[in-house]
Amino acid sequence: MITDFEILETTRMFSEQHLDIRTITMGINLMDCSASTVEESCRKIYDKICRYAGRLVEVGDEISRKYHVPIIHKRISVTPISIVAAACGAKDYTPFAIALDKAAKACGVNFIGGFSALVQKGYTTSDKVLLDSIPEALAVTDFVCSSVNLASTRTGINMDAVRDMGVIIKRAAERTADRGALGCAKLVVFANAPEDNPFMAGAFLGPGEPECVINVGISGPGVVKHALESVKGKDLGVVAETIKKAAFKITRVGELVAREASERLGVPFGIIDLSLAPTPAVGDSVARLLEEFGLEECGTWGTTAALAMLNDAVKKGGTMASSFVGGLSGAFIPVSEDEGMIAAAKSGCLKLEKLEAMTCVCSVGLDMIAIPGDTDATTISGIIADEMALGTFNNKTTAVRIIPVPGKGVGDEVEFGGLLGTAPIMPVNTASCAEFINRGGRIPAPIHSMRN
Repeated sequence: MITDFEILETTRMFSEQHLDIRTITMGINLMDCSASTVEESCRKIYDKICRYAGRLVEVGDEISRKYHVPIIHKRISVTPISIVAAACGAKDYTPFAIALDKAAKACGVNFIGGFSALVQKGYTTSDKVLLDSIPEALAVTDFVCSSVNLASTRTGINMDAVRDMGVIIKRAAERTADRGALGCAKLVVFANAPEDNPFMAGAFLGPGEPECVINVGISGPGVVKHALESVKGKDLGVVAETIKKAAFKITRVGELVAREASERLGVPFGIIDLSLAPTPAVGDSVARLLEEFGLEECGTWGTTAALAMLNDAVKKGGTMASSFVGGLSGAFIPVSEDEGMIAAAKSGCLKLEKLEAMTCVCSVGLDMIAIPGDTDATTISGIIADEMALGTFNNKTTAVRIIPVPGKGVGDEVEFGGLLGTAPIMPVNTASCAEFINRGGRIPAPIHSMRN
């Protein structure tokens, strides 16, 4: 039972400490929208999304007014389109992305995710069509997000797909070069992708999910930083307990919103994703939170240890507050979306290699990182391969959302606006990995995958 006292106690977190409900995401199963023609399938997709999500924004706004809780985004995730579109036999799935985009606009949501494929063990014909369609699909739509799962602990790493995604990311960048390679900001590749993630660009509704479900993503790095300011000089055990208590309160608010949205929409409540998701606003930074541990600047020695402790404490506090914690949950480190990360990258304290080390212990991976536009496709594939290995061999979710910006070099910046922020162009090791990437095939699953 969530009490009025808890709500009042939390009000200050919203008004003073940048706490928000980052997203209410409605997951919609589109399996029954398969048809023998593209036109029929797209019509069914549009109709079903509008039928289920037509009141999503309205309900979100009502809850926000009732509790004076900022709800930043309302989003939709759907069944991976490579599954839904397989029956039509089309050679291009861009019309499906356009149908998703039209439905998102009709419902008034901020993003729709699920132009996706699951290829961790190999391609179907439909998977290949979807991947080939990604650059054009992201160029001609406004709200569609795309994701591809390339690896898992149970299956290993599909290196053919890793190689292909390097080329596809370059094509997506070139196709949206007039917008700072914005297409790449809406495209993410995963190892061990969760099926209930409410955050973009990686949200999709997995095959094991219900017909329709409400998943909520919360935030709050500013709340945790504020809590840590009260324990300056205390040992790290006290710090961990302080983070747990803050995460507990944040999660309780998220569950309140999720359950109310579920009841009003007549849709089952799924999970709370209690990720600490930053924004470009001052006071809402994971990097500044890490510096509150006692680091001079994010990226210095000790940053990975501090992030590991933060991630663990957030999860412990969240799981005490709710029995239904899921998605990614922990701490995000997207460079362009975090004021402190941007500053650390500009100063040179935070480099790509350090970010890779940090991804071993955070929620996702190399996220919203802009690199020179002339970076070779095989180098991008090599970056992806390393991150897929971290996820696969450490049995965790990792991801890459990387943006090779045409015409930009180290020292330049690219502006995306809104929550996507501003990204400094980061240097990349240019020694070739082409021969390794072009071998293709599959890196086998690690020995600890054999747990049956």
